[in-house]
Amino acid sequence: MSWLVTGGAGYIGSHVVRAFAAKGIDTVVVDDLSSGRRGFVSDGIPFVQGSILDGRVLESAFERYGIRGVVHLAGYKYAGVSVQRPLHTYQQNVTGTATLLAAMEAKGVSNIVFSSSAAVYGTPDVDLVTEATAKHPESPYGESKLIGEWLLADQARATELSHTSLRYFNVVGSGTPEVFDPSPHNLFPLVFDALLDGRTPRINGDDYATPDGTCVRDYIHVADLAEAHVVAAQRLEAGEPVEPVYNLGSGEGVSVGEIMKAVAEVTGIAFDPEVAPRRAGDPARIVASGELAARDLDWRMRHSLTDMVRSAWEARRAAS
Repeated sequence: MSWLVTGGAGYIGSHVVRAFAAKGIDTVVVDDLSSGRRGFVSDGIPFVQGSILDGRVLESAFERYGIRGVVHLAGYKYAGVSVQRPLHTYQQNVTGTATLLAAMEAKGVSNIVFSSSAAVYGTPDVDLVTEATAKHPESPYGESKLIGEWLLADQARATELSHTSLRYFNVVGSGTPEVFDPSPHNLFPLVFDALLDGRTPRINGDDYATPDGTCVRDYIHVADLAEAHVVAAQRLEAGEPVEPVYNLGSGEGVSVGEIMKAVAEVTGIAFDPEVAPRRAGDPARIVASGELAARDLDWRMRHSLTDMVRSAWEARRAAS
């Protein structure tokens, strides 16, 4: 009996698979490799190349591997680009989730951990986001994640589905040199690529109402995130109570300026980032509380900012 990890060949998904393996829990990966990488899946982990939009692929995997629960990470994750590709985003994230839930119901699989996003909050008007903070997603991506949460809640009311959703902001670092963040849109890869190309990294705005003038955000280490997914799965399987949603937040956040200083120190490459104009819609500060997740999911920030930067840099250089 195994847990199915959709999107398990991705940057986050492959770390989740490794976290399950560290606990001695078998997993099976389903991934269409649209953004994931086959090489991110460890040897010996069963791999099914296919889309969550194909119910036959999912049902076949459930039958073949005796799936007892699902960690659902597959989806289209680029919030900014989703504005230009709304239909594609809804198809991948909403239709895909509905197809997965239908396959689970058909095969009697009743446990699911859903990888949601703090994008469901949009631009909150509070200093510290909690699970009760109003949801105002500002992109098709954020909207699709909120709809995914609704789908789980509705299916749970209609069937015996047990579920929880994990919301988080910026995931960085690496738990193993074999896996790095290849996203063309995330801050760390953009900064590292610039340095490796001999260019000066660029940040957007340094005149915000924050201590150093740059935006403050939640940055969490991918290995800490992966561990929370495993604990959530274990609680579901044990029938222990869980909240419908958890924020995996730092409670404090770090600024983009602090990240730039840490990058310079870790890489040994001295630079002063180029300051570009603010991006429209970027709030000065978005930081979430992780209190509920700390209570139930053993959630905590096990890695410092230096740890995050160093592990990410080492993994990125190993991939060069």
